[in-house]
Amino acid sequence: MNILATENLKKIYDMGEVQVKALDGINLSVQKGEFLAVVGTSGSGKSTLLHMLGGLDAPTSGKVVVDNQDISKMTKDELTIFRRRKIGFVFQNYNLLPLMNVYENIILPIKLDGISPDRGYVEQILTMLGLKEKKYAMPSQLSGGQQQRVALARALASKPAIILADEPTGNLDSRTSQDVLGLMKTTGRQFGQTIVMITHNEEIAQMAGRIIRLEDGKICKGKEDYAGSKEQKSNP
Repeated sequence: MNILATENLKKIYDMGEVQVKALDGINLSVQKGEFLAVVGTSGSGKSTLLHMLGGLDAPTSGKVVVDNQDISKMTKDELTIFRRRKIGFVFQNYNLLPLMNVYENIILPIKLDGISPDRGYVEQILTMLGLKEKKYAMPSQLSGGQQQRVALARALASKPAIILADEPTGNLDSRTSQDVLGLMKTTGRQFGQTIVMITHNEEIAQMAGRIIRLEDGKICKGKEDYAGSKEQKSNP
C-alpha cells in the first residue's frame, strides 16, 4: 500500500532569464512502513523533493499524494494542520529551541496543535532513544548526537505516519551517525512509520531498505537499489 506518491512532479525556479528545473517529472511511490533513502549530489534536487513530499513548498506542476490525500490542492491552513498531524521532520540542524528543555522541545508541536501529549508514549520514546536521564536538560547541555536524538523524538511524539529526514547525520561523526540511523530504523519498525531520508553519504544510505538516486532533478533509471544484506552489515 502506497502512503506517499508523486505524479510528474516538477519544480522550476525563475532565475532572471534562466529557468532552473529543480525537479523534472518525478514519479515516485513509497510503501507504508518503508525506509527509503534518496541519494544525490548537491543540486540534484533531493532537498527540493523532500520539501515537496512534506508540503513545505508547492510544486510548479504535478501532484503529491500523502495517505490518499492530494496535498497539492490543500489551502495553506489545511496543509499546516495536515503536516503537523501526519508528518514528522528531522533536519540536519536539529532546530531545538534553546530556552526549552528536552521534554518541552519534544512536546511543543503537539501543544501547538491544541492536543494533550501522550505522556506514556513520550516516555517510551525517551527510553528507546536513551534520553530518559536528559529529560530536563537544556539543548546547550547536550552533545550533537543527543540533540539529533531529541529532534527524532520530537518527530515521533505526534505519532506521524511519515518521517522525513533531511541529511539527519550531516553534523555528526561516523559512529554517532550509525547510532542515530540505527535508532531511526528501530523506532520506524516499532511504531510502524514510513521513513524517507535524503543524504549524499553512500554508507548512510545503505542502512535504508531501498535507495533511489537523483541527478539533475530526475530519478536515475536503473540505479535503484535494495540494500538488503548491505544494511545489515552497516547496522550498529
